Amino acid sequence: MMRARGLWALLLVALAAAPGAVLAQGNLTSRSDLRGLYALRGSLGLRARDWPRHADPCAAWAGVGCRGGRVVSLTLVGLRRTRLGRLNPRFQVDGLRNLTQLEVFNAAGFGLPGSIPAWFGDGLAPTFQSLDISACAVSGEIPASALSGLGNLTTLNLAGNKLSGPLPAAALAGLTRLRTLNLSGNAFSGALPDVVWSLSGLSVLDISRANLTGTLPTTGLALPANAQVVDLSGNLFYGILPEAFRRLFAGVLLANISGNYFDGKLSMTDGGGGNVSFELNCFLDVPGQRTQADCQQFYVRRGLPYDGPINPPAPQSAPAPARKKKHENLKYILTGAIGGGLLLVGALAALVFCFVYSGRRKHDQRESGAMPSAPSGVAATAAVAATGSTQPSALSANTAKVGDSFAYDQLANATSGFGEERLIKHGHSGDLYHGVLQDGTAVVVKRVTARVARKGAYQAELDLLAKGLHERLVPFLGHCLDKEEEKVLVYRFVRNGDLSSALHRKSRDEDEGMQSLDWIKRLKIATGVAEALCYLHHECTPPMVHRDVQASSVLLDDKFDVRLGSLSEVCPQEGEGHQNVITKLLRFSSGSRFFWFSICNLLI
Repeated sequence: MMRARGLWALLLVALAAAPGAVLAQGNLTSRSDLRGLYALRGSLGLRARDWPRHADPCAAWAGVGCRGGRVVSLTLVGLRRTRLGRLNPRFQVDGLRNLTQLEVFNAAGFGLPGSIPAWFGDGLAPTFQSLDISACAVSGEIPASALSGLGNLTTLNLAGNKLSGPLPAAALAGLTRLRTLNLSGNAFSGALPDVVWSLSGLSVLDISRANLTGTLPTTGLALPANAQVVDLSGNLFYGILPEAFRRLFAGVLLANISGNYFDGKLSMTDGGGGNVSFELNCFLDVPGQRTQADCQQFYVRRGLPYDGPINPPAPQSAPAPARKKKHENLKYILTGAIGGGLLLVGALAALVFCFVYSGRRKHDQRESGAMPSAPSGVAATAAVAATGSTQPSALSANTAKVGDSFAYDQLANATSGFGEERLIKHGHSGDLYHGVLQDGTAVVVKRVTARVARKGAYQAELDLLAKGLHERLVPFLGHCLDKEEEKVLVYRFVRNGDLSSALHRKSRDEDEGMQSLDWIKRLKIATGVAEALCYLHHECTPPMVHRDVQASSVLLDDKFDVRLGSLSEVCPQEGEGHQNVITKLLRFSSGSRFFWFSICNLLI
């Protein structure tokens, strides 16, 4: 406040020095605007180099545009924060309320993590016309009130953020003067409100890759025939392309409906002279469409009738000469045998090392006369496994200390309300969803309910993780145990998926950034699995048995390091006081036939 008064004192001195003079067009004359700019300077943490103190904002502050001594435009593009500002960036722009003549706010690419405040629409000036907060890390749902009161808005650009939830139809209906609407690159849920198509002034509509679904309306289309861009690509739209849209797409400068699930007939004249892209849909008799299986699966999941294209079988190439084929087969067999042998030797060496190390450690413990005792929580877990009871173990009181504690609403927002489009798979211990936290962390959220798992199925996993977050186990972040009928566990997302998908990955996936499994990676994976099982069998007290080791349980991070998952079936191992080395080797497979099956797959 004192600094603001100092700046105003300078302005008053200038007025006193030239009585009766009028401020130049570029000088700021509004006390309210000055307060708003200084509030933004503090909340956004802008550098003094860009917004210097004791200088007129209209003349010396980067991105501040004035007219008649009032602030009419504000651009944060290219501005940088101070060191303290970078430590705590947030969507805090309350100072905009003071700029009562503001027309344009452009923060494209300037980090504003957080949700759009509910006051946003009503708090902006009636003169406000253009809002661009694209690529600002904005998250959460769009409050209906955030767009109300913006009847003069002509440009709305929210592209490239982390916005989710349904679009507010009533609020969009009030934007009658809107000419440009860009919602692309977000994670909305539900359909695009039909009111968007009734905005008669709209000339640019970009909702590509916005996770929207539904059909296009057959009536109520009011977009002008001279619209410039209509981009619906990369969504989940389906159904017949209405005749009104065929005429619209033929007249626009650029139309893109590719990457959806539109079906039915499509005349090649609908291309409007080549200005319409319609690849990767389900149109009949049109090249470059999705496969029949892909289209059928999409429609069946939604309970919709499907009458899509039937792709002709791919032509079979002529068989190679028998001698050449035989030589090629021999080459592959020899390569596989040599590489597989080396991999098997490495894996067995890792196993033997684990057993030798374990035996030596137990021998040293017996020599010293001290054997580690099992924690009471683990003993209780063993009792649960022996009796079949579903009562929580003694470690239950400490499970809240394992990882972070998340609010249920926080995880629901991260997964778009546990929407079907975020579902990864139905696991035997819970449904797995892909999500993104507010800080941008990609996560996998396991939702454990009575419908998919027995009561207390999550407890064994938390008991194991209470021993310590081992580097070979799934990267666990935290949990939400607030609800009695529903428990939620949160893991860090691993980029390369599981071993099952990696083994069957097609070569074309390499073009999308997915690497194939060469021999070095395969050896690394086999050794990683051995280390994970070695930890369970010989470093946990008492020794633990996984009971569900298979290819889909072996997760691979961005460096192809193993992260063993599916820990809900882990239980204490029975006594092994007189077992010999061969018995231990057999027990090391966790009693699962899938372990050696996966190792064999790695060798092939």
